[in-house]
Amino acid sequence: MRSSPSADPRLAFLVRRPFAHRGLHGGAIIENSRAAFDAAIAIGHGIELDVQASSDGEAIVFHDADLGRLTDAAGPLAARTADALAALRLTGTREHLAPLRDILARVRGRVPVLIEVKASGVHVAQLCEAVAHTLDGYGGEAAVMSFNPEVGAWFTRHRPITVRGLVVSEEGPASRWQRARKLLAIIASLVRARPDFLAYDIASLPSPIARTMRAKGRPVLSWTVRSDAQLRRAEVEADQIIHERRGAGAVA
Repeated sequence: MRSSPSADPRLAFLVRRPFAHRGLHGGAIIENSRAAFDAAIAIGHGIELDVQASSDGEAIVFHDADLGRLTDAAGPLAARTADALAALRLTGTREHLAPLRDILARVRGRVPVLIEVKASGVHVAQLCEAVAHTLDGYGGEAAVMSFNPEVGAWFTRHRPITVRGLVVSEEGPASRWQRARKLLAIIASLVRARPDFLAYDIASLPSPIARTMRAKGRPVLSWTVRSDAQLRRAEVEADQIIHERRGAGAVA
């Protein structure tokens, strides 16, 4: 990667090594599982994972708002307590859903962790507080990020020591007018979230927004890199990758 310079040493871990998207998964290894995280650690890659809030305010490592795709249960994750969720198994495995604190205890600071906070709307405090509380007892390198700028704003106000990122995609709008509105919305999100770094959709690169942030010393990570062509683009337009490349080599 052609990393942009940053004057903030807190951000160095973001560009030091690739991050495995939802852990290094594929085949019999399911995303956001202990096995996927162990596989990433084994080759020295960082871990990107997702958290949702249980009904009693626990940060649970899981991507979807609904349980149906990855468990034998159905309905919203947010409707169940942490204990009830811990009784559910990830489909096709013997693994149970885990709270963030258990996964961080398993990682033990061996690789950096990116925590994508899946909170929608303006009511983000419950999940942000759960993540912040968990990070208070964690000594490893970790950052939070979200599509929702309210998450960045919450951490700016309540836990500014946390490295925080904004997840960005410019994909979707087709017309020139729609695209202009999309870019204005991204700029507004940047102002609101005040991110230390961006996690940028590889399909949206190159982007003047990403290039401007890099020029200001804010690292840009690119997701989700799956192909050689995407990797080559990221090598030019980003500082590090969040990937799903099971053939990726170990970090020395």
